[in-house]
Amino acid sequence: MHGELTDNGRVIDDPIVVIHERGADLSVHGGPWVVRSVLELARRSGFEIVQPTSGQLSLDAIDGDDDADRAMLAQIPLARTKLALAWLLARSRRSPVPHWLLHPPTVAIIGPPNAGKSTIANQLFAQERSITADVPGTTRDWVGEIADIDGLAVFLMDTPGLRQTSDQIEHAAIERSRSEIARADLVVLVLDGTDSLAMQQDWAEKYPGALVVRNKCDRAAEIAAVNECVPHVYTVAISGQGIAALRQAIFRSFIRSWRAVGSPGSSGSRSHL
Repeated sequence: MHGELTDNGRVIDDPIVVIHERGADLSVHGGPWVVRSVLELARRSGFEIVQPTSGQLSLDAIDGDDDADRAMLAQIPLARTKLALAWLLARSRRSPVPHWLLHPPTVAIIGPPNAGKSTIANQLFAQERSITADVPGTTRDWVGEIADIDGLAVFLMDTPGLRQTSDQIEHAAIERSRSEIARADLVVLVLDGTDSLAMQQDWAEKYPGALVVRNKCDRAAEIAAVNECVPHVYTVAISGQGIAALRQAIFRSFIRSWRAVGSPGSSGSRSHL
């Protein structure tokens, strides 16, 4: 059967349902939001959610030509992008697959309110996952999903603007996001290019290891001065200008030398992560 799956009138997905003697198989389109919504609906409807076993199959349980072939096949479920899958399937090059290609790192997008964080997050997601507006405090909680960054799957988090606020809900969201930021593998600090140079430098000094993005660069002054102080990625988030450079910078934060790591068609074999 094919139809719409709804929760209190809200359409979650249009899945395929196959009924058989032992129950039913529900095939949804996938994506973290859809899967979470379906599981939550099932839980509230009285179903027990059973977690999958965490143990990996032994190589003896996998059909392959040799141990290297079986080891490659065992890792295929971890490949979330075409690049990761191509790397695994290129068995003629026996170099190990870079860790981050199979284990998505966490990337937190932070910065002051109204700097363009959510617009940049939407550009990286390649779809609107965060609400954007021209007023501070629009993002009231962190939003996280898997994004494909030039073949590298990352868990991308859009966080609320970091500021002092009397709004209790916003304050609680900011405090929750701080713990997520502390655990992130990479922090992307988005600054408003129209703010004063001193303010931008203060933010950069608070997060010395962050990848700094200077947004609204089409309206910014002192670009050369900032560039002399610290490397930046310059963007105009609303138009997409600079997003390709940002994607490359995020990618190279985890796989710093693409030539050294090697692509499926290259002869490189030394990992440099």
